Amino acid sequence: MKLRQQWKFILVLIVGAIGLVCQFGLHAQSIFQIGNLQFPIQAILIDLIGIMMAITLLGEIIADFQSGRYGVDILAVIAVVSTILIGDIWAEWMILVMMTGGETLEDYATGQADKELRSLLNNSPTIANKIMGKELISVDVDQLKINDHVLIKPGEQVPVDGQVVSGASSFDQSSLTGESLPVSKHPGDELMSGSINGNVAVEMVVTKKASDSEYQTIVSLVQSSQAQPAKFVKMADRYAVPFTVISLVIGLAAWIHSGNLVNFAEVMVVASPCPLLISAPVALVSGMSSMSKHHIIVKSGPTLEKLATAQTFAFDKTGTLTENQLVIDEIFPTSKDFSKETLQSYATSIEQQSSHIIANSLVSVTAKHLLKAATDIKETTGQGISGKVDGHLVKVGKLSFVAPSQPTKVVNSTAIYISIDQTFAGYITFKDQVRPESAQTIARLRRQTGAHMMMLTGDHQDVASQIGQDVGIKDIRDSLLPAEKIAAIKQIPQEKRPVVMTGDGINDAPSLTAADVGIAMGAKGASAASESADAIIMVNDLSKINDAVAISKHTMKVANVDVLTAITIVIIIELIAFTGVIPAFFGAILQEVVDMISISLALLAKTTPNNPQQTGISSER
Repeated sequence: MKLRQQWKFILVLIVGAIGLVCQFGLHAQSIFQIGNLQFPIQAILIDLIGIMMAITLLGEIIADFQSGRYGVDILAVIAVVSTILIGDIWAEWMILVMMTGGETLEDYATGQADKELRSLLNNSPTIANKIMGKELISVDVDQLKINDHVLIKPGEQVPVDGQVVSGASSFDQSSLTGESLPVSKHPGDELMSGSINGNVAVEMVVTKKASDSEYQTIVSLVQSSQAQPAKFVKMADRYAVPFTVISLVIGLAAWIHSGNLVNFAEVMVVASPCPLLISAPVALVSGMSSMSKHHIIVKSGPTLEKLATAQTFAFDKTGTLTENQLVIDEIFPTSKDFSKETLQSYATSIEQQSSHIIANSLVSVTAKHLLKAATDIKETTGQGISGKVDGHLVKVGKLSFVAPSQPTKVVNSTAIYISIDQTFAGYITFKDQVRPESAQTIARLRRQTGAHMMMLTGDHQDVASQIGQDVGIKDIRDSLLPAEKIAAIKQIPQEKRPVVMTGDGINDAPSLTAADVGIAMGAKGASAASESADAIIMVNDLSKINDAVAISKHTMKVANVDVLTAITIVIIIELIAFTGVIPAFFGAILQEVVDMISISLALLAKTTPNNPQQTGISSER
């Protein structure tokens, strides 16, 4: 489409150049004669191009009308036709320059606005140094398989997600996580594709294929957002009917007042809607560019409009308001024969060989000196794990597995039970850790929007209520299945919309789709949620929602101010043209000036709003 607009613009310029040569260079030799009728070649060429473009635009207008949309393009058609009728070919040519040039300028401004997004695509890792025995060969990243070994040389990008095997270096992850300082990586640490190595070569083992890696996830999201057609380009059409009516009234009044069609044509030339059509799309794409700077990928313009006016924010609990990292809440021994330290030590020693999420959480929060050697490990899927520690038979897992004869205990939180030498020894409860930024994010959202806050979670009431109290949300819907989350969103009344839903897991994908705006916490690669979402936060920071809302509000303010400014300027020029003091040719030139003003104002949406504390924009560290 961009190429097509550029060629239209070039064609109009070429026709104008030929017309100038014919009129001022060849003079009488540029006359085309049929019988006694004489036609200047420049008039034939320009009128032919004008008629073709008017017909094309008229077809688009009819298609819009049939689909229920009303635009301002009709004014452009009237301007072209009226200049053809009065025979002012150079005013007609300037209108054509304005129409095609304005669209070309819009494409250029759009390209400038989204260059941050395109830089991700241009910098995508393509080659990797694969270690084959004692040889090092260059391969395409798509050829890498899990468990392949790769050498990351100094200054190179990590091609796929992996884990450091040997060597230690610092890696720049700023484009992925927003961390301004390089992060040190040692054997056993994870590496994200797209991060840049420092000064030391590092060997890593591949843990994800290229298509599943962190950087490629971001790239695919950017490609998705770029593939979306610019549905928001016609935002100015909400002003189309009043602007068109006012312009036609002024034009017809000029014609009636003067009795001359030329005055009508002069008004219609300056009434051309190019500035209106340019203002909104450039502003919205600029806002999307600003979002990308703050590590938020927005897939389409309407998302910005809805975010700016959101009346309800709904949040999933696990992984969104919380870290999705369990920590020990309480340890309950059954008797004095077992201390809390003994329970934790024995349970962790057994669990360190399990891959279960609770096992991983238990091991991660237990001091190293409590870990002991465990033997005869046997894991029963879905039940628990057993083994020997210090000569004692230890079982960890569900109560029915650990101590079948023990009466069932009602524990309103996640728990594991422990028996030692077939004696029920006690249990350990866990709680999900609230994100440190959650409470502040909710409070700032209230200040920014005055919107209603709610939590939608599948967890039971006690846990949900505690998390809600910690983060400052009173409207809590607990024990919900995915279908019930969708129903809760759909039941929100119209006056409380648009609804923004934020989640991170596969089970959140349907809810994100059901909401007016779905936001996915995509830092940990929650691909199903990200694909269903309208916007994706690419860093593990919930407060980016504050940034998204602030940028959306700023963008919509710029877009609306720009459109209204363009309308005001154009109507003032129309009123001046009403008097007949602005020839059609100079009126068309004035329209180009208004175009440039509109583009310049729209690009202000790329700037970050002032006063971060009031707008919600977080400072990058």
